[in-house]
Amino acid sequence: MVKTVTLRDAWSGEADCRNCSLRDTVLFAGLAERDFERIHDPIDQFTLRPGKTLYHAGDSGDFMFTVRSGACKLIQSLPDGSQRIVRLACRSDVLGLEAILGERYQHDAVALQVTEVCRFPARMVLDLGADNPVLHRELMARWQRALTAADAWLTELSTGSARQRVARLLLRLVRSGVCDQENSECHLFGREDMGAMIGVTTETTSRTVAEFRRQGLLVETVPNRFRLDIPKLRRIAEE
Repeated sequence: MVKTVTLRDAWSGEADCRNCSLRDTVLFAGLAERDFERIHDPIDQFTLRPGKTLYHAGDSGDFMFTVRSGACKLIQSLPDGSQRIVRLACRSDVLGLEAILGERYQHDAVALQVTEVCRFPARMVLDLGADNPVLHRELMARWQRALTAADAWLTELSTGSARQRVARLLLRLVRSGVCDQENSECHLFGREDMGAMIGVTTETTSRTVAEFRRQGLLVETVPNRFRLDIPKLRRIAEE
């Protein structure tokens, strides 16, 4: 179900937007009262079920998205027909930044878990950013953050042994807020998805997770929810 709100309501915290990442992460916090006179496009809020596609690579980049809760995987198709998950978008992350350059989406964006998103026209952001230096700087900061995340993803999760890669992935999930940071507990994604994130086979990922469970690094508290031994995982990640 799609719920439509105005940017003014999102900015002010009304209309169930008090905890919305559009507001919390100040993407639009630099807007002045006069900016609202130029805004006629609504913001759409909706929920994606796990496995539901937000957009496909090659689709026209008409909208940008922000993740309110949950996580989406960004998938790159490889020449051999296989796929690689190149990044996760979690709470407060903005998706579809390429849209403000008039480009098509570069990845498939697919929900990994129940995910709440907001959708807003890229044209609106481009127009506001042209005259608002605060918003423009925030957009540039988002670009840099996405590049930094992509670099870290490549260096941390594409090098080292399978044990190191799985450990680094689990630690990254904790840092990104996908896991419960207070209790160090996490719902693990499917082994195929985990393998696609770290560049190893599903079988290798399954064996590594099973090994971590035997060693007590992952303790299942409820079905598919695990408590992580953070210190030991860090030692493995840094081997």
